[in-house]
Amino acid sequence: MKNIITLGGSSSKNSINKQLAEYVGSTVKGVSINKLDLNEYTLPLYSIDIENEQGFPEDLQDLNKSVEEADGIVISLAEHNGAYSAAFKNAFDWLSRIEGKVWRNKPMLLLSTSPGPRGGQSVMQIALSRFPYNGGNIIGSMSFPSFGENFKDGSVINEELNVKLTDLVEQFSKAI
Repeated sequence: MKNIITLGGSSSKNSINKQLAEYVGSTVKGVSINKLDLNEYTLPLYSIDIENEQGFPEDLQDLNKSVEEADGIVISLAEHNGAYSAAFKNAFDWLSRIEGKVWRNKPMLLLSTSPGPRGGQSVMQIALSRFPYNGGNIIGSMSFPSFGENFKDGSVINEELNVKLTDLVEQFSKAI
């Protein structure tokens, strides 16, 4: 059985990006899902001094192992001031110190969402241009707009968005 990881790029306990990533992951048939939560990894703010003095934190090594063992990745990025959340950026920076190709060319569904109509388009543009340099094999991407209006009771209620997500999941399933 294939193993995928889901990750919401936020430290919010009620992250809408975590909800979206986990929902989309749950629609992939015939896989085992490892739901990663940035809150479960204690990582100091990245610093070369900390790396040189203390090495790689144990939680970082656990997070890296989860990425290494995955056959596919579903990630949804939160947008903070038009860029990655600090929690995600810090984890990403640490991971890149272990392996520059952080995502290891594994099939990836890249998502973003927000309460507003742009759905995290700014962070999506950053990730689409950056992730391929870090081993991101992006099978499909989507900025999911107005999360609170389009996602209720654990599912997508906007039919047009649901069709697009279903198509992305089908492409992703074929790639893993």
